[in-house]
Amino acid sequence: MTKTKEIIWSCGGCEIQFSGMPLIMGILNVTPDSFSDGGRWFDSGAAVKRGIEMAEQGAQIIDVGGESTRPGSQFVGAAEEIRRTVPVIRELRKQLPEILISVDTWRTETARAAVAAGANIINDIAGLRGLGMAELAADTGAGVVLMHMTGTPETMQLNPQYTDVVTDVKKFFEMQAAFAADCGVRREQLCFDPGIGFGKTDEHNLTLLKTVPEFIKLERPVLIGVSRKSMFGRLLGRENPCDRLAASLAAGMFAALRGAHILRVHDVLETVDAMKIFNQLTTDDADINGCSTVGVQSLARR
Repeated sequence: MTKTKEIIWSCGGCEIQFSGMPLIMGILNVTPDSFSDGGRWFDSGAAVKRGIEMAEQGAQIIDVGGESTRPGSQFVGAAEEIRRTVPVIRELRKQLPEILISVDTWRTETARAAVAAGANIINDIAGLRGLGMAELAADTGAGVVLMHMTGTPETMQLNPQYTDVVTDVKKFFEMQAAFAADCGVRREQLCFDPGIGFGKTDEHNLTLLKTVPEFIKLERPVLIGVSRKSMFGRLLGRENPCDRLAASLAAGMFAALRGAHILRVHDVLETVDAMKIFNQLTTDDADINGCSTVGVQSLARR
C-alpha cells in the first residue's frame, strides 16, 4: 500500500485526519434521472431514510446531489436544485449530528444554501470555476472537493483529448489551488478528485487510476469516484449500472491500495465490507474505521 504523510482536511467546523483506510462517501442522488438508481431517492423522505441507512452501514460522508451529471445530462435551475437538496441536508444534519455532509453542486447559490442548512463540504465538479464559489468557500471555511472535468456534462465525452492526462490534471489542480488561495481559501480546505469518467476516455480513466500516487504527491486528500461507472459497462458488457458492483469494488480497492483517501460509492455496505477485509490483509495493525475526525461534534451546534 502506498504510504503517505499525514494529511488534515479542514471542513467547516471539523478536521479530518487521515491515518488508515479511505473514508467512504455515500452517494445520495435526489434526482429523477440519476444514471445509477433511476430516481429511487427523489422523494425527500426516502432520501433522508437512505442517508441514515448509509451512515448506519458505515459511510462517514453523505454526498447529496440534486442534479444529474451523467454524460449528456442537462442542467436544472438553481431554485430546483435547492428545493431538492436543502430539505434533505437539513433533516440529515438534525438526525445525524456527527455525520459529514457534502453537497454535490457547481452552483454557488446551491452551495450557499446547503452550507447554511448544515453541509460542511462542497463537492464541486467545476473545480471552483463558478462565479463566487471560491469566495463562498473562503467565507464559510467549508471543505472543497475540487474535481477535474473537461467541458460540461453535456459535452465532456465529445472526443476528450490531453497532451498527457496525468500531467494535465495535476496542472489543473495546482492552478485552481492557486486561484483558491488568492480568493482566501486555505489549502487545508481542498481535496482533489481527478474526475474519473468526466471528459475522459476509458484509457484516460484507467491511467488515472493506475497513477493515484502522482496525485498523492500534491499533499491533499485524493477522492476517487468509480462506482458503477459506464466504463465498466463498456469493458465488461454490463449495460445495467447495478450489475457493475464487482468492477466498482475491484477498482475501489485498487485505488485504496494506491493511497486514495476517500471513495465515493453507491454501494456503501458492500464497499465497507470489502474494505474491512482488504484492511485486514494489507495492514499489520488493522483499523477498520479508516481515519479519525476531530471536532465533528461541533457540527450539531453550528
